[in-house]
Amino acid sequence: MPPKSETLPPPTATAATLSDPSSGSIDPIVHVIQILPYSFLRPPRLRLKLPTLTLPSPMTVYALVLLTYFMVVSGIVYDVIVEPPGIGSTQDRLTGSVRPVVFLPGRVNGQYIIEGLSSGFMFVLGGVGIVLMDLALDRNRAKSVKVSYATAGISSIVLAYVMSMLFIRIKIPGYLH
Repeated sequence: MPPKSETLPPPTATAATLSDPSSGSIDPIVHVIQILPYSFLRPPRLRLKLPTLTLPSPMTVYALVLLTYFMVVSGIVYDVIVEPPGIGSTQDRLTGSVRPVVFLPGRVNGQYIIEGLSSGFMFVLGGVGIVLMDLALDRNRAKSVKVSYATAGISSIVLAYVMSMLFIRIKIPGYLH
């Protein structure tokens, strides 16, 4: 293979031909189409206002974040992909009657729709309890309001924890004994 030359090749196109791609065309119709419509047409003078976007309120952002968190921990993506039933059923061995089952027992990687929603609600309830406890620490609030926030926060965290442990005991029998 011969060595490459280090000199630059001569320029083949000028700046005028690069800015106007049809100047290299020899077709006269292209030139007429480029010139004729623009010789008598004028663009309208529009007085358009740019849309003003306002930021959402902090509570709106908090509600959207909380809703997104609920959807993620509830397993909405799993429910859409796998399409499990909303609720299951089991037959009693002694009486033969069919009774509803909310939790899919024995399968950690599977769920019914109601199971996911109830577990997600308990996680969100615990998160809201933490937010209420944080609001109870505000110095500008009255003492009774702070006590109410703290009581509601602690009780929601305790309720969410107890119910989540109950859900795990139902889901995986013999796990937390």
